[in-house]
Amino acid sequence: MSEVHTYRTAARWAGRRSGEVEAEGVAEPLRFSAPPEFQGEAGLWSPETLLLAAANTCFLTTFVAIAEFSKLELAGVEITAEAHLERVPGQGYRFTEMVLRPVVTLAHDTDREKAARLLEKAEKSCIVARSLQTPLRVEATLRAEVPVPGA
Repeated sequence: MSEVHTYRTAARWAGRRSGEVEAEGVAEPLRFSAPPEFQGEAGLWSPETLLLAAANTCFLTTFVAIAEFSKLELAGVEITAEAHLERVPGQGYRFTEMVLRPVVTLAHDTDREKAARLLEKAEKSCIVARSLQTPLRVEATLRAEVPVPGA
């Protein structure tokens, strides 16, 4: 038997190339706009930044869940992300690549190998990344909370 989860959003146009989107079960709506390079309003979320944020936050929550299940003690996780939007001949604009750069701070330096394996597992398990046609690359940095003397 398949397991299906349904998510719902509603977007409303607010004039020009901007609007507001809300998600079922989420208290605060988000204001969004086309990006400035497409005559949108600067300073707002765009569909492009929301897509990248979806990949970034999915990877983070997936990795943290896998780490928790695997008893990997984390001191911190931060992920920067970038996406490349290009005009592809015959296809128009599309994302050609997304790069996630997680920096994982471990509670114990001896867990580096385990953390690297779990990052690979998270890369393969992230639902958003698996749903995209755009390649997603992960460039991780592992560090210990307390530096090892002499290292």
